[in-house]
Amino acid sequence: MGRRWRDGRGELVVHGGGEGPPVTVPLEIATSYRARTKGLLGRDSVDGAILLSPANSVHTFRMRIPIDVAYLDRHFRVIAVRTMRPGRLGMPRLRARHVVEAEAGEMAGWGVRAGVSVEVIT
Repeated sequence: MGRRWRDGRGELVVHGGGEGPPVTVPLEIATSYRARTKGLLGRDSVDGAILLSPANSVHTFRMRIPIDVAYLDRHFRVIAVRTMRPGRLGMPRLRARHVVEAEAGEMAGWGVRAGVSVEVIT
């Protein structure tokens, strides 16, 4: 919605659609070309999640761990969530403007699924 971030840290707030209180997750924000290109490459774990913006697709070439990928539209509503093993190429999502990545299995515990709204706090 016209917001510009800088690379850094923040929080991801998952609003579960009335199914309990919101969940807050530590977030790394990657908006520069260099930070988005690096993403989670070469890491053995993730503390929370990473937001890639702008982005509408990802790959897991040279990654060491499987990841969950949430595609967000411009209003920060989740379009789709996929789990990707290392060495995969994700299909671009036409309406996606942002991508959130986390370790595989984490997003289900946070309540991230299609249709849920999330909020980024810097």
